[in-house]
Amino acid sequence: MSAETAVTAAGPAPQGARPASVEELAKRHLVMNFTPAAKYRADALPVFVRGEGCHVYDESGKRYFDGLAGLFCTQLGYSHGAEVGEAVARQMAELPYQTTWSAAHPPAARLAAELAALAPGDLNRVFFTSSGSESNEAAIKLARQYHISRGEPARRKFIARRVAYHGTSFGAMSLNGMVQVRKMFEPLMSGVRHVSNTKRYRRPAHETEAEFTAFLLAELESLILQEGADTVAAVILEPLQNAGGSLTPPAGYLQGVRELCDRHGVLLIADEVITGFGRLGSWFGSDHYGVRPDVITFAKGIASAYVPLGGLIAGDRVVETVLDGPAGMYNHALTYGGHPVACAAALANLEIMRRLDVPGNVRATSAVFAAELERLRGNPVVGDVRGDGYHRTLELVTDKTAKSWTSERLPAAEFVDRHLAPAAAEAGVLCRLAIDAEGNPLLQLSPPLVADAAAIGELVGLVEQALDRAVASGGLR
Repeated sequence: MSAETAVTAAGPAPQGARPASVEELAKRHLVMNFTPAAKYRADALPVFVRGEGCHVYDESGKRYFDGLAGLFCTQLGYSHGAEVGEAVARQMAELPYQTTWSAAHPPAARLAAELAALAPGDLNRVFFTSSGSESNEAAIKLARQYHISRGEPARRKFIARRVAYHGTSFGAMSLNGMVQVRKMFEPLMSGVRHVSNTKRYRRPAHETEAEFTAFLLAELESLILQEGADTVAAVILEPLQNAGGSLTPPAGYLQGVRELCDRHGVLLIADEVITGFGRLGSWFGSDHYGVRPDVITFAKGIASAYVPLGGLIAGDRVVETVLDGPAGMYNHALTYGGHPVACAAALANLEIMRRLDVPGNVRATSAVFAAELERLRGNPVVGDVRGDGYHRTLELVTDKTAKSWTSERLPAAEFVDRHLAPAAAEAGVLCRLAIDAEGNPLLQLSPPLVADAAAIGELVGLVEQALDRAVASGGLR
């Protein structure tokens, strides 16, 4: 530990010294998620201190519309923490911790029963985790153990989609189709293959939706057969794919994947870490699109991210097969799985969501959101507007005919870093800005699910301001 670190970490600064700011403490001591080195050094680091409704406030009092709901997770926004906190405080007073290893407690049992009632089809058995990565890790193990229990241990392979994101733990990262996230840590878990995702922007102009669906399903079945159907454990996909920018399924696609999985004895895992709990207007994206997976993984919105919680939901067919298998149990465990305080927070969150009819608000306002964003197609750099429910993306281009960012004078990354990100901060809107796998900037919006039509209008207006400023400062008019 350096002398500088020791002074900061040990306690108060020496007499007469200026106390370190939160920004300084964070830059010196806090290792942040997916944060570029510049944010630890030259760049200003935002420090948020308060939230209300769909907005958060920084140290200076500047208000920002949280157009990403934290990270696709604050379904209730920022005005219900006190009510959820009361449930948390009651649980802390009664039973602050207990395991679910060969034991149970009321919050976990009640929450599992509620999820069984909300989940599509016959999914009625719940295993709790603390995050989306842990949930997908748990699903990998469940799928492999299921096939072992059925006498098919060779079924070890998983099929995911290109550009998809499924987490950062070892197994979950192996499922990722995002090369830049996984490449540094390879070799990862063996036996993962990837197929095309459902992005239609830049597909052949003459291709119909039915033809696109047929292409995707043929590609998937070809890969299953090439690998050997008796070696494939599961297909994992998000009902609406987040990475790559709000990629919706074409008509018949998810139902076709379900049929292929049934035909070849493969499990279908729906990663609903983002699409679960109202983001598309239904409790689960699987219901929204009319598909019945064998396993659903979840996190984020289950407790509106007020407390970390995740898990998976499966049916009796899968779970009972595992329990009757050679291990005599689901051979996986987590110290914090089914934590009573987290489950109490989730129960309170679901009660509020029902009371406010949060999924109904998304259904009612989704068309308004879509229409507001369609207005932005006239902006010089808005090439595509896509998504569903409260998960929408603008893909930005400089050549609308070629559907690509072709400016040599102003590369896409420079436009985002030097023009669009500062413009968004100035306008007071939080959104996801990224460069996709094809080199185009993406502007992603996924607001709190309590946002009404007026709030959606405010959000899109702020995005419009940011785009106009970025286009002007970048000389792209």
